Amino acid sequence: MTAFRVEPMDLRSVADIPTGSQWLYEPKWDGFRCIAHRDGEQITLLSKNGQPLERYFPEVAAALGRTGADVFTVDGELVVPVAGALSFDALQGRIHPAASRVALLARTTPARYILFDMLRSAGESLVERPLRERRAELERFARAGAGIAELRLSPATTDRRIVDDWFAHVGGALDGVVAKRLDLAYAAGTRDGGVKIKKQRTADCVVGGMRFAAHAPERVGSLLLGLYDSQGRLDYIGFCSAFAAADRRELGERLAPYRGGAGFTGNAPGAEPSRWSRDPERDRSYIALRPEVVLEVGFDQVTAGRIRHGTKPLRWRTDKSARSCTTDQLTISGPALDLLDL
Repeated sequence: MTAFRVEPMDLRSVADIPTGSQWLYEPKWDGFRCIAHRDGEQITLLSKNGQPLERYFPEVAAALGRTGADVFTVDGELVVPVAGALSFDALQGRIHPAASRVALLARTTPARYILFDMLRSAGESLVERPLRERRAELERFARAGAGIAELRLSPATTDRRIVDDWFAHVGGALDGVVAKRLDLAYAAGTRDGGVKIKKQRTADCVVGGMRFAAHAPERVGSLLLGLYDSQGRLDYIGFCSAFAAADRRELGERLAPYRGGAGFTGNAPGAEPSRWSRDPERDRSYIALRPEVVLEVGFDQVTAGRIRHGTKPLRWRTDKSARSCTTDQLTISGPALDLLDL
C-alpha cells in the first residue's frame, strides 16, 4: 500500500471574525497540531513539521487503533487536561526521552486527541472534497468511536452567537477561533482554506527588572514584568522586548532612577541560560528595579502562571499603582472544557 501523506493546512491570521453562510466556525485549541494515519496495524502521529509523535502519546495511538476503521487519516490537536484545565506544561512534558517516563504520564495524565478534519476514509482520499463533506465523514468517524475516552470531536457551528461566546472566553484552553470555508477543499500546505482569529489580552504589569542588549550594552534588550500574588509578592510573569531600536536607549534613561530595588520577591526569572535558547552562553542576569513603573502589555497565552511568548508594549500606566497589578489579570474562566466534556 502506498503511504498516504499530506501537509497540514494552515490558516491566515485576521483581526475580525468573518461572517457569511460559507463559513464554519471552530474553537482554536491550545495544544500540539497532529495528523494521524492508520494503515492496518501501523498507526503514526505526525507533528505539524512532520516529526513522529506516537512514542510520546502511546495512549492516543492505541485509541485510534480501537476505532474499528482500518485505513484513515485525521487532522486534530493533542492536548493534556489536568485539574479541569488544559496544561501546556504537561503537554510539553510528554516530549521526554525516557519511555518509562512517557508511559507513567500516559497513565496518570492521559492526553486527548481533538478531531477537526477527515482527510482519508476507508482508504479514499478526501482532501479534494469540500469541507462540508469532510466534516460529515468526520462526524461519522467520531460517532463510531464515541466510547473512546482519548478521542474527542471538536465542536463546529455556523451560528455566530455561539462563536462570540467562545471568543469571549479565549485564554486557557482556547487559543482563539477558526473560520473555514465550507465549499473549499483541504488546502494542504497553504493558508487558503480559512482564517484564525486570536484575541489580544492585556495586563498592567510592574517592571521589576531589565536586561541590556547582548551586543549593545547601552541599549535595553528587554523589560522583565511582574504581578503581585495573593501573598503580596511580586512574581515574574514574562518579558517585553518588542521596542523600536530608537527607543531602547531612552528606555535605559527612563528606568535608571529605579535601579537598586528589590526586584522580584516571589517567583523570579532565572539567571541561568534557558535550555531552549539559541545562544546558551548568553548572560541571563538582570538589573533589579524598584517596583514602581507600570506598563500595559498585550499577550496571548499563559502557561503555569507565566506569559508564554514575549508581550507587546501598549502604553505606560502612570495612573496605575504598582500594587494594583495582580496575578488575577492572567486568569480566564469559562465553558471551554465543557465543550469537550473532559
